[in-house]
Amino acid sequence: MNITPLVWIITIAVTIAFFVYEFFAHVRKPHEPTIGESARWSAFYISLALLFGVGIGVVSGWTYGGEYFAGYLTEKALSIDNLFVFLIVMTSFAVPKIYQQKVLMIGIVIALILRGVFIAVGATLISNFSWIFYLFGALLLFLAYRQAFSHGESNPADGRFMRFVRRHLPVSDEYDGDRLTVKRDGRRFVTPMLLVIIAIGFVDLVFAVDSIPAIYGLTEEAYIVFTANAFALMGLRQLYFLIGGLLERLIYLAQGLAVILAFIGVKLVLHAMHVNELPFINGGEPMLWAPEIPIWFSLLFIGATVTVATIASLVVTRRRGRLGPPDPDAVASADDTAPADTPRR
Repeated sequence: MNITPLVWIITIAVTIAFFVYEFFAHVRKPHEPTIGESARWSAFYISLALLFGVGIGVVSGWTYGGEYFAGYLTEKALSIDNLFVFLIVMTSFAVPKIYQQKVLMIGIVIALILRGVFIAVGATLISNFSWIFYLFGALLLFLAYRQAFSHGESNPADGRFMRFVRRHLPVSDEYDGDRLTVKRDGRRFVTPMLLVIIAIGFVDLVFAVDSIPAIYGLTEEAYIVFTANAFALMGLRQLYFLIGGLLERLIYLAQGLAVILAFIGVKLVLHAMHVNELPFINGGEPMLWAPEIPIWFSLLFIGATVTVATIASLVVTRRRGRLGPPDPDAVASADDTAPADTPRR
């Protein structure tokens, strides 16, 4: 894929222009977006991302087009998981709804900058060290395990990092509009708004660790990695308000993402074996018998996994909602008739 510096400059400039427009048109004036507004802009950005993928397929070939779509779908799924953590942070800090747009916008911009740095570093490592695929694969398998068996107990707003920040910064108790600092009695305090932004920036850093190796498992083209990430983050703010209530119903999203990360981890390890240069593995010779998973299969697998996780989540939560909570009188009656040595719940 031949991407000239001019194409890179235009792509980055257009991406920055979109975010600048977003800020001045929608975020600068604090307000809570309506469902209609969020739906229209979400549809616009998703359509734009799909059209861009078609453009890559037409101009550069459908192998690259398939890599883009697989990468975009993976990054979009990971971004939705990112939104769920954003929701936890917003709730923990009790961010007023009219200011949540600004926090999300800043968080998304931080995410794009961090991912841009990781993309550049990843491209350099891949071009110079083929063994990095072993490392990326092992990292994704570890992250897949952690994703599958984490139950959301950790709260990033009350973790060790945020406790460290609170110990070293004077924090006011109340919000002062969307200001980051406030001066009281001659002393400068930071507002909870700044703590929210710091927390979301830290979350973005953590998510970039699994996001970039994951997409490099689908394509080695830095341009595709960048554009897939940029389009996955565009419209994420509107999607937050559009599916805010739905996020809590995606109970199997973490498991679905774990399956995707594990799949890409295995794909990376197989690719590393196929291009092996490490002298202590197979005498430094490539293991050509190791299969290379084609991009069309990756795209189908990722799409099917996201679909199954989403449908299963909605079906189970709907069934639970239909059954409703247990009758407390019935529970009490059952407990009263239980044997004395039966542990009460």
